[in-house]
Order: sequence, then C-alpha cells, then structure tokens
Amino acid sequence: MIYIRETTRAIRIVLLLWLVAAIIYPSIVLTVGQTFFKPKANGSIIQNINGEPIGSALIGQQFTEDKYFHGRPSAVDYAQADKGKPRGISGGSNLSPGNSKLLNRIKEELEIFAEEDMQPFPELIYTSGSGLDPHISIQAARNQLERVASARDIRPDEVFSLLKKYTDKRFFGIFGEPGVNILKLNYALDLQDFNRNQN
Repeated sequence: MIYIRETTRAIRIVLLLWLVAAIIYPSIVLTVGQTFFKPKANGSIIQNINGEPIGSALIGQQFTEDKYFHGRPSAVDYAQADKGKPRGISGGSNLSPGNSKLLNRIKEELEIFAEEDMQPFPELIYTSGSGLDPHISIQAARNQLERVASARDIRPDEVFSLLKKYTDKRFFGIFGEPGVNILKLNYALDLQDFNRNQN
C-alpha cells in the first residue's frame, strides 16, 4: 500500500512541476515579452522601407563598401547558408595568438588601415568571443567618418549627427562602454540618401 501511495505522490509532483515549468512559466514569459517588449522579444529585427527584414540590431554584419561604417570582424560566416541551415551561429576562431592564419589576417587588416591612413582600433581588427558584436566604439566610428562622408558626397556633420543618434549609452548608465550600432547607423545613412534622391 505504501508503495502505491508514494508512487502516486511522485507522479503528482512530476505532473505539478511539468505544469509549472512547461506550461505556466513559459506562458507568463511569452505574454510579458509580447506585451511589453515585443520588438526585443522577436529578435530586434530591423526592416527596410518595404517592410523587409535586413538584419537584427543585436547581431553584427559585415560591411565592406567605403560608403558604410565597417563593424567588428567575425570568425563566423552566419550570413551564408548550407542546404538551408546556417553555417555558423556564434563563436570565435579559436586560433592561438601564434597561429599563422590569425597573424596573416591581422597583417592584411593592418595593411588596409595603412592604405586608408586610418588608426587601427582593436575592435576593427580583432574578432570577439561571440563573433556577433553589433557595436564598435565611438572613437572607431569617428575614425571612419571622413571616408563615409566622402563616399556618400555629404558633409561630415550630417554623418556625425546620425552617429550620435545611434550610439547606445552604458547599460543602466554604469555598465560597459558606449557603442555605435553599425547596422542601424548604416541603414539610417541609406535611408537619408534615399530621401535626398526622392526630393
């Protein structure tokens, strides 16, 4: 009899925990997220003027043209797909400091900066642990300002105003450092060019 009672109690506890952990808690989190934090809960997706998604404000993208601000390099090629599945999700290169592949890549980056007469800021040369950082420092963005303004044939102060607008402040005012969201800034510049051409 005691075994039946204990087994029944155990089953009830398992069912109760399943109800709380698998139904009630996720439902509360989903409801709160979709009600109060919908854009963030859905991935902070940025859409163009046609309503098409162009990326997430939380994930960095590679920009190579002169008219764009360049973000932090990544060892992850998440933009490409292999049979419909992402090639990479997150992660660093895992190359040691003495690895020839890493040294050659850094050397190539330094040569590009030397040709452009730009200061080689660390976040524009070294990849991060996640490989997905969407921000660079204000100094690294300002260092590219003249190139971007020249490539778009606009005044540097027009670019600078957008740079300030898309600079995220410290978290809670004390954690981390301010950073410029490259995807938001580059899209804002494209939108500004589009509006100028329309007028």
